[in-house]
Amino acid sequence: MPKIVFISADGRERREVKAREGQSVLDVAHAHGIDMEGACEGSMACSTCHVIVAEADYHRLPVPSEEEEDLLDLVCDLTTTSRLGCQIVITEALDGLTVRLPRGTNNVLLD
Repeated sequence: MPKIVFISADGRERREVKAREGQSVLDVAHAHGIDMEGACEGSMACSTCHVIVAEADYHRLPVPSEEEEDLLDLVCDLTTTSRLGCQIVITEALDGLTVRLPRGTNNVLLD
């Protein structure tokens, strides 16, 4: 069973959790009580599931879609390894994936 590591926005907390293949990072966060909003419930209509993927892991992810990139342009704390948690689907190949939560979120559904 793949494991995902979540790091708090301030970097002080590190939590490793088990994930099922086929779940999104957003689903995994919610299943383990990790504070990730996901206002659109994973339909890629907001940016509240923004995560910052560890540089060492970023190359293991599929390339983001144009729609995801457009939403990422609107997030707080944007980095070169930013992704939407609802768009990262867990596979065994992603075992050990490390993501950090951003300092804030921008809910584009409310704009």
